[in-house]
Amino acid sequence: MFEIHPSNVTSVKNDVLSGLTVALALVPEAVAFAFVAGVEPLVGLYAAFMVGLITACIGGRPGMISGATGALAVVMVALVADHGVEYLFAAVVLMGVLQITAGAMRLGKFIRMVPHPVMLGFVNGLAIVIFLAQLGQFGNPGEPGWLAGTFMEGSIIDVAWLEGQQLYMLLGLVALTMAIIHFLPRLTTAIPSSLAAIVVVSLLVVGLSLDTKVVGDVASIKGGLPQFHIPMVPLNWETLTIIFPYSVILAAIGLIESLLTLRLVDEITETRGRGNKECVGQGVANVATGFFGGMGGCAMIGQSMINVNSGGRGRLSGISAALFLLAFILVASPLIEQIPLAALIGVMFIVVIGTFEWSSFRVLRKVPKSDALVLVLVSAVTVATDLAVAVVVGVIVSALVFAWEHAKQVQVRAQQDHKGSTVYAVSGPLFFGSVTSFLEQFDPMEANDDVVIDFADSRVCDHSGLEAIDTLAERYLNSGKTLHLVHLSAECKQLLRKAGNLVEVNVIEDPKYFVAEDALG
Repeated sequence: MFEIHPSNVTSVKNDVLSGLTVALALVPEAVAFAFVAGVEPLVGLYAAFMVGLITACIGGRPGMISGATGALAVVMVALVADHGVEYLFAAVVLMGVLQITAGAMRLGKFIRMVPHPVMLGFVNGLAIVIFLAQLGQFGNPGEPGWLAGTFMEGSIIDVAWLEGQQLYMLLGLVALTMAIIHFLPRLTTAIPSSLAAIVVVSLLVVGLSLDTKVVGDVASIKGGLPQFHIPMVPLNWETLTIIFPYSVILAAIGLIESLLTLRLVDEITETRGRGNKECVGQGVANVATGFFGGMGGCAMIGQSMINVNSGGRGRLSGISAALFLLAFILVASPLIEQIPLAALIGVMFIVVIGTFEWSSFRVLRKVPKSDALVLVLVSAVTVATDLAVAVVVGVIVSALVFAWEHAKQVQVRAQQDHKGSTVYAVSGPLFFGSVTSFLEQFDPMEANDDVVIDFADSRVCDHSGLEAIDTLAERYLNSGKTLHLVHLSAECKQLLRKAGNLVEVNVIEDPKYFVAEDALG
């Protein structure tokens, strides 16, 4: 009963060490995104701690890391600038309530509607965002365009780039970090290569007194435990009208990014997370964060990739990352502030290389042009705006392409049976996109007096299809023809108006399916 298996020990070790690596990478990210949102660094750090800890404990995807993210920060900045940080805390609480509601209503399943080209575009777009966000670190502190937040707001062209020895030093340390991460696993897997790279580069910088930027140059991360704090906002209708639009957008972006990251981790680990449970976990985490002075958050694809690639698979990895981050804030801030930014940039560059789907370049030549367009479009919109907009655009374009392609598949074959009746056999889906083509294939003047339209190989998908059948029935009635409609579902018969009494009932062969129509209540 109490036997300790070597595999379990290895798993715990990997989770703890990968959690430590993630915590080190969380520090500059949380600070940078706090600057983006226009709040104090500790507000971002507290969010990273609380959201990371709670989602690791009760979320639906072990091994996935959550915290303060840039996708949310760019939405928050306007609210903070116009109304202050207290309204942000209130908006985060409401955001969490909306996410819990989404999970309780089991809306997480709708992430299945995201097509694979949209997923590829999402991954590639985020890889580009992560890469470009790091370029801000190659600028001078205090100069325009410095820090990741500058890119998230729209441009990095104003960065005052480093020059001369400082630039070469930074590039050299970044290259060294990436080399250690790449080659160390060939020698040993005893410790995560990312953690080893951070430690080696940090010791090198401190030991040789190299002049390069460290975490402490960004901001101090020293602080105490998060304190319970009710947002100081008036509890009235006006406050709700201010924060509600922001909360809805934040909740949507948070859930989309979290569920897509969950799917990505599922593919890498060949396991399956629970989307609705993750929605609830994210919601609970944000409600708690809002009451403890945090800026809210969601799943972080970069840190999740660091964790998974470092061997973190269980909930302990996320819990460890959050607790290590809290320890950094409470007692180890002087040490953490000595970590060179070059080491963390190198880690993130490796994440970019591992995250980007390089195979998509090869796929672009093999998949349909519409899928290739969606992939490129989603990547571009992710970089230009944010994840939520990109995914919505990708899904809409994919749906329109799907409708257009299926609109061309409805076919009508006419023949005469032994009774002298004209029989039309319909094949393909009948929906809003195909009704025009469907109606154009019938000519009441060319048909015999007795007409049969057979829907055995077709399916009526929506109200537009029903209206098309009604229109067709009216045409044949006006032409003095006797019309029979066969092989329609029971629901279709009930919803049809003009053709309702013309439908022949065939109990054995009539199909059973439902139409997207609200008339049945």
